[in-house]
Amino acid sequence: MKKRITMLSFFLLLILASCSNNDDTTAETDIKSLIHDYSTDQRTAVNASVDATHLTVEEDSEQAQYELPEDEFFVSIAPYVHTTHPCTFHSLTGCQSELTNATFDVYIEDTDGNVILDDTIESFDNGFIDLWLPRNQTFDVTITFEDKQTEATISTFEDDATCITTMQLV
Repeated sequence: MKKRITMLSFFLLLILASCSNNDDTTAETDIKSLIHDYSTDQRTAVNASVDATHLTVEEDSEQAQYELPEDEFFVSIAPYVHTTHPCTFHSLTGCQSELTNATFDVYIEDTDGNVILDDTIESFDNGFIDLWLPRNQTFDVTITFEDKQTEATISTFEDDATCITTMQLV
C-alpha cells in the first residue's frame, strides 16, 4: 500500500510540474532567432517588443516573456533622413522607419577604441538594423548611407533604450 501511495504521489507531482504556468519561457528558446523572426515578419503577433532584459510577445490575449542573454544587449537602430518617431523599447511588430531594405556601413567601437563591428548591413522591411552588443558598455556608432553619415553614442545598461530613432543622416 505504501508503495502505491508513493507512486501515486510521484505521478501527481509530475502532473503538477508539467501544468505549472510559467510566464518566463526562456527554457530551450533561441531568443536571437525568435527576435529575428519577428523583425523580418517570419512570425506574427499582436505585439512583440524588446526591453533591456526581455522579449514580450502578446498573442490571442496571452502574454509570454523570454529572457534575453545576460551578456548581450539587443538594440535596433533606424537611421533616417527625413522622418522618425520617438521610441524607447523597440516594437518588433509596430516600429517603422523610412529607409527600408537600405544598405548601411555600420562602424561601432567601445570606449577603449576596440572595434566591435565594421560591416555593411541591410535594414529590414521596417527600416531597422538589429544588433546584439555586449552589455553594460558605452559605444560610439557611425552609420553611413550613400553620401550621408550619422554618429551617436549609445549604451547597453539595464535602463537603456533598445530602439534608437535619433540618428539622422546628413
